[in-house]
Amino acid sequence: MKKLYLLGMAAALACPYTLAEGTAPAQNKEAFISDLLSRMTLDEKIGQLRLISIGPDMTHEQIRKEIAAGRIGGTFNSVTRPENRPMQDAAMNSRLKIPMFFAYDVIHGQRTIFPIGLGLASSWDMDAIAVSARTAAREAAADSLDMTFGPMVDISRDPRWGRSSEGFGEDTYLVSRIAKVMVQGYQGKDVSAPDSIMAAVKHFALYGGVEGGRDYNTVDMSPTRMYQDYLPPYRAALDAGAGGVMVALNSINGVPATSNTWLMQDLLRRDWGFKGLTVSDHGAILELVKHGVARDGREAAKLAIRAGIDLSMNDMVYGKELPGLVKAGEVPESQIDSAVREVLATKYDLGLFADPYRRLGKAADDPQDVNAESRLHRQDARAVARRSMVLLKNAKDTLPLKKAGTIALVGPLADAPIDMMGSWSAAGQPTQSITLLRGLRDAVGNQAQVLYAKGANVTNDRNSLAFLNRIIFDRTEVEVDPRTPQAMIDEALKAAANADVIVAAVGESRGMSHESASRTTLDIPAPQRALLTALRATGKPLVIVLMNGRPLSLVRETEQADALLETWFTGTEGGHAIADVLFGDYNPSGKLPVTFPRSVGQVPMYYSHLTIGRPFTPGKAGNYTSQYFDEDTTPLFPFGYGLSYTTFDVSDVHLSSARLKRGDTLKASVTVRNTGKRDGETVVQLYLHDVAASMARPIKELKNFEKVFLKAGERKEVTFNLTEEDLKFYNTQLQYAAEAGDFDVQIGLDSQDVKQARFELL
Repeated sequence: MKKLYLLGMAAALACPYTLAEGTAPAQNKEAFISDLLSRMTLDEKIGQLRLISIGPDMTHEQIRKEIAAGRIGGTFNSVTRPENRPMQDAAMNSRLKIPMFFAYDVIHGQRTIFPIGLGLASSWDMDAIAVSARTAAREAAADSLDMTFGPMVDISRDPRWGRSSEGFGEDTYLVSRIAKVMVQGYQGKDVSAPDSIMAAVKHFALYGGVEGGRDYNTVDMSPTRMYQDYLPPYRAALDAGAGGVMVALNSINGVPATSNTWLMQDLLRRDWGFKGLTVSDHGAILELVKHGVARDGREAAKLAIRAGIDLSMNDMVYGKELPGLVKAGEVPESQIDSAVREVLATKYDLGLFADPYRRLGKAADDPQDVNAESRLHRQDARAVARRSMVLLKNAKDTLPLKKAGTIALVGPLADAPIDMMGSWSAAGQPTQSITLLRGLRDAVGNQAQVLYAKGANVTNDRNSLAFLNRIIFDRTEVEVDPRTPQAMIDEALKAAANADVIVAAVGESRGMSHESASRTTLDIPAPQRALLTALRATGKPLVIVLMNGRPLSLVRETEQADALLETWFTGTEGGHAIADVLFGDYNPSGKLPVTFPRSVGQVPMYYSHLTIGRPFTPGKAGNYTSQYFDEDTTPLFPFGYGLSYTTFDVSDVHLSSARLKRGDTLKASVTVRNTGKRDGETVVQLYLHDVAASMARPIKELKNFEKVFLKAGERKEVTFNLTEEDLKFYNTQLQYAAEAGDFDVQIGLDSQDVKQARFELL
């Protein structure tokens, strides 16, 4: 039997390295890759480590020549079959016929755009999030893509950071849960399947902790905070099977992630046992020179390959510098081999050696129109989007609106198809996104009249406009109405005078919550604030619909609004989904995955801060306590907060025991009751507080949650199981353990509105 196996392998390996379907069984993977590696020249090996961006720096013809010569391993930013097939054809004409792979930033949808990350997280609904990821994978694979640089699981506690919009918020537990679901959605049951793509989790590591919320800035963080708060979501994604890791652009305690051997070797490879592919961020290897840790490109390439960066994204340093470094003995060829092995293993796992055209298919089967309406999944997008919205205020039951009378819809984001999609919207087309104006008009039909006025520009600041209109591929993102601000407000007031209710769509353009779009203020821009003030003065009911990619400072807006709905950027079906909520066809159930501060001066503000010796107690004198004397110290809206068109009540916490032995399970239960007149959903949240430990611990930490649907008047018992594992933390020696003592269990409908009980860990 052994002889037959060797003969079979010899026959396969004597041929080009693309195998017939089904002839590359998993048990032969290592032997297959080892033999292929042994046949590669040094230049061919280095070629596999180059990930090239499709763009003006290199024409399609040049790229095909490079591929055919074995000098490119993969590309990104080419997103259709007709674009990618010629490149795969070129790979099949290379000496060893090693297939290409094609990657893209599929963050919250490919063609059908779902809500941005903060929106998805606001659903607290793992099934809905899974639908978004699986749909994105199917659409991306149908476009010939093999890999996404996602999910983005950076913990963010400073909303000044523009990339807050891409992630899932401030909480370690919630983001870790979502990371797992996203990876499983992208990769499916089998990452080699034609409708699955590989996940490359990003940005490893700690990118959300940049100082001052300023993108690309440094990160200086204690080891305990790293391990306790910021690292777990990456680990959760890898434990879920993510095949790749995209490396962060920031430095960590002075050492850039791209050259950080502790991060890439000791932590990722040794401690976590990661065996997959590592990818630099865009141009990050050459940026080691600007970081000040490399003298030139040659040293940058040496530092990156030694640290364990397999793929060099969109810079020429590996191709230019590695051959000389190997020949000079400064980089052993074994380090090159290790990186190439990971690239080849990724292509093997993706099924590309078995069939290089697995996701490309046949040219005859290419869609005639890549943007065809039939390629979208609108029903799923609408269902997920309406679950992502958070009702922040609803005085005197202003919402839901009636489909009758006259509605004045005003605001610069009321009819903004580009902004509906949010940042990094992949191959989504603005012409296919449903604006709020269309959503409202489709919803009311002939039953009501919708009057529209823009009312204000998103911003009138020239510097901001110049920045926003070059942030995304140097195209006009923000259209500026040339009328005076007062003329626009007058038009809005005219519409409001003839209406029964005003709906104002305000917030940020999508470019304001984007990579490199950090802000020093969290205010809604001035022209929109002036519009809201004028609308409030009419005395008409005012519903503010927020569109934004970060928590905003909304003290005045909350006072002005009769109802306040956080919609984030809701995607392709956003207008319809928002209308569903505004008219009560869907009862909002979202909860905030981030804390909303009252002002930027409170930042960073997050619910799970450490206990301190002089805490401020709301309602008591603040002298010599940790507070701001010139503003309320509490958040405007706490983590986990969100209203409904019905009301819910949570009973006292019942514990199955007052003591928990290690290895046992303790049950914590509450009865949740729908006390209103409408059916609805809410999220029951469980928090823990370690009362006395060997180091200061958070005042509370989310440890579990359950989304429950209750008919009007219905009640349900919700039970959570607690074990020693839920009580563990990283101590000052970075030991992960639970310490004996008292723990407070807090269960409620947000991080502040909780009922409490106490037990002891023995």
